[in-house]
Amino acid sequence: MQIIKQKQDEAYKALSKFGYKTKLAAPRLQKVVISSGTGSIMKKDKEKNKLIMDRLTRITGQRPTLRSAKKSVASFKVRQGDPIGVSVTLRGARMYHFLDKLINIAIPRTKDFRGIDRKNVDSVGNMTMGIKEHTIFPETSDEDLRDVFGFAITIVTTSKNKEEATAFFEHIGIPFKK
Repeated sequence: MQIIKQKQDEAYKALSKFGYKTKLAAPRLQKVVISSGTGSIMKKDKEKNKLIMDRLTRITGQRPTLRSAKKSVASFKVRQGDPIGVSVTLRGARMYHFLDKLINIAIPRTKDFRGIDRKNVDSVGNMTMGIKEHTIFPETSDEDLRDVFGFAITIVTTSKNKEEATAFFEHIGIPFKK
């Protein structure tokens, strides 16, 4: 946990090529959002919803919230207000702990991992990546392999553009493709 926070504090010196005038101008992590869309599974099987919420609670250390549909879409058989996913927003110590676990434990456990694509960093300075299997995290039990689900991780920073954000992510230890 302290490693990523320490690297974030050192970003001012390490990223001096961008010409920051103060330490507060250097990029910092704001929050990490983990979301999993469950779609029509929520209507059919309420236990699946509890399972996904329980696993995300174990992985993140914080209870997820249900997300509901904003509009009715007849072709998807979704009504306004129906639950369609779960989401967790991490800040502070939990955010640093989760990122440390993601970078040092979970990502190396993925099958055929060759690095994260640089296209995942958007023009505003945030990075979104998808995890296909939640079982790469050590908190999940491997005995229930039939209930595998994926989720998206969005890392929000104070970076102003893609180049700053990519350099910042490399500095804190995100493994990009060579």
